[in-house]
Amino acid sequence: MRFNIGLIYIIIFISFYSCSKKEEKVSVLNEKNLEMQMIEVYNQAIKEFERGDVIYAGKKFAEAELLYPQSIWAPRSVLMSAYGYFSQGYYSDAINDLERFLIKYKNHPRTDYAYYLLALCHYDQIIDEKKDLNEIQLSKKYFEHIVKNYPNTEYASDAKYKLEFIIEILASKEMYLARYYVQREKWIPAINRFKVIVQDYETTIYIEEALHRLVELHYRLGMIDEANKYALFLGYNYQSSQWYEASYKILNKNYKRKEINNKDKSNKILDNFKKIFK
Repeated sequence: MRFNIGLIYIIIFISFYSCSKKEEKVSVLNEKNLEMQMIEVYNQAIKEFERGDVIYAGKKFAEAELLYPQSIWAPRSVLMSAYGYFSQGYYSDAINDLERFLIKYKNHPRTDYAYYLLALCHYDQIIDEKKDLNEIQLSKKYFEHIVKNYPNTEYASDAKYKLEFIIEILASKEMYLARYYVQREKWIPAINRFKVIVQDYETTIYIEEALHRLVELHYRLGMIDEANKYALFLGYNYQSSQWYEASYKILNKNYKRKEINNKDKSNKILDNFKKIFK
């Protein structure tokens, strides 16, 4: 009787073990099948992308990701979908994909590319600096993130270049507003805007005009010391510029520009040119 009970235990154990092995095999087969299906769908998406149908390609990439989210192909699908939308100007769709990628796959090795493409999506939507402030600020934010966190990547150098352009755009916006206030004789708001350019955008092409306008407006308001302060700064850094000359005229009423004889000037240029070949 005891022997029979022991035999029953052995049979039960073997049956459980064989069932677990079958389940493991089925699980492995299911994973393989899922990955194969995903790769097939991914390849279909690539074909549609190459044909130029990025909308349908995006749907297929999304389908591929859903089939097997744990696969290495899932984050690739999201990035390819985002790039497809971006390439055809569907920026909102691309941004949605990229923001989801950065949340879901935040430790992925191509995170730097995702941030770069996200920055470009906002950057390419800048048309008018007076209207597209949100896109300007977002592109600036993401390009600065790339420069700070991925300084040794190929994207960082391009991000720096584009940031220079963005800074010029932001400075031009401040200049536009400052001129607007000047036209309406709102001197204090105009002064504040010109000061923003001096403080935050001193490397831009607008710095010289901003300094001159500060000389001009402070002089108009009777604040001579302040006008002199900005004139000195302008003269020290940009003495040869037309804006320095204009400021100098305001503070020195007897100023007369020295006329240059064009003939003498031409002869001097020619002489200098000849010296190169001596």
